[in-house]
Amino acid sequence: MYRKSIMKPQAAVVALLALTAMPLARTEETAAMTGSSPVLTYEDVRKVAPALEAYTQNRLLGDVWKRPGLAPRDRSIVTLAALIARNQTIEMPYHFNLALDNGVKPREISEIITHLAFYAGWANAMSAVAVAEDVFAARDIGAAQLPVVSVTPLPLDEAAEAQRAAFVQDQFGASFPGVVQYTTDVLFRDLWLRPDLAPRDRSLVTVSALIANGQMAQLTPHLNRAMDNGLTQTEASEAITQLAFYVGWPNVFSAMPVAKDVFAKRPH
Repeated sequence: MYRKSIMKPQAAVVALLALTAMPLARTEETAAMTGSSPVLTYEDVRKVAPALEAYTQNRLLGDVWKRPGLAPRDRSIVTLAALIARNQTIEMPYHFNLALDNGVKPREISEIITHLAFYAGWANAMSAVAVAEDVFAARDIGAAQLPVVSVTPLPLDEAAEAQRAAFVQDQFGASFPGVVQYTTDVLFRDLWLRPDLAPRDRSLVTVSALIANGQMAQLTPHLNRAMDNGLTQTEASEAITQLAFYVGWPNVFSAMPVAKDVFAKRPH
């Protein structure tokens, strides 16, 4: 159904990754891990967009990724969620590797991709699978390090889920019974209860994907859910700051009033 040869990034794509996401000295290392040859260098970019090269090294890598309000592991989760949600495969090989280096487990990456199939679309998740497969192979990551299909689910907050389900049923049940049924049975009584991605991290992935795709109508409930699951206001603020560089200022400025309202209405 999905031809891997179509999905894989080309050598030039992986080479651009080396430019945008790491020091030039590591291009050979990344090429070895992804099975591609380094082509594009910082010097190549300076010949076309010298300011972009400077911003990449000085601001994005030298500043944003080092800010203390969000752990490197969480920054990797936010960035991966944004790239997958927007189907931006160019930087995925490096960021899958970086996420693993930052402590994101292979089973968590697997669950992030699976989760985003529901929140960003099946095709975007399949594109990410094609990239991650090569990264996993290069690092000898096998089935034993991945989540199983059938799991013992996390405990369900029956009262909160009943309230959510009743609201959605009342709003949409008569018109969209299929969506309502799958929302309850598959999304909230199955996917969200899979144990190999902690609820806080699953929420962080969801919030990042919503902002990445400009879907602010869903941001209020999911940001509240994220904070109920343990994400702090400082961490949420830093996640949005991280996203500004990966999904653009307009999406972030659309998200900030919504997030500010959530922060203001939560108990202090």
